[in-house]
Amino acid sequence: MAKLNKKQLAWRPGQTKVRRSSRVMFASTILVLEALVVIFAGLAIFGLRGRVEGGALPLLIAFGVLALVFILACAVVNKPWGISLGWGLQVLLILMGILEPMMFIVGIAFGLTWAYAMVKGGQMDRDNAERAREQAAWEAANPE
Repeated sequence: MAKLNKKQLAWRPGQTKVRRSSRVMFASTILVLEALVVIFAGLAIFGLRGRVEGGALPLLIAFGVLALVFILACAVVNKPWGISLGWGLQVLLILMGILEPMMFIVGIAFGLTWAYAMVKGGQMDRDNAERAREQAAWEAANPE
């Protein structure tokens, strides 16, 4: 027999399912993908400039820490200030173009993706909340 987790043990018949935010899911996905981009950009910048200019280890550590910040931002993106942190990370990703010009293009592309996720994710969350209110009103008006 499989072991049940806490949420499975707490479930009761008729219990409503807590809806996850589409905006938070989109934002978390984008931040994880950006963390991978930061790691690969760091390796590329290290390969192009790190050995020539010296300071290779601090460069790699800095990009590793930055990638970790992108990952950890996923945990707070559901808070109001977490979205602001995400916008700040978008600006930081674009500014990486100072070190490698192609990162301007990549950063702008991810920034546009982030903006789309914030707008459409928010719209989807509002639509889902409206649909849930209508469903609750219908169920209250039509008991079994």
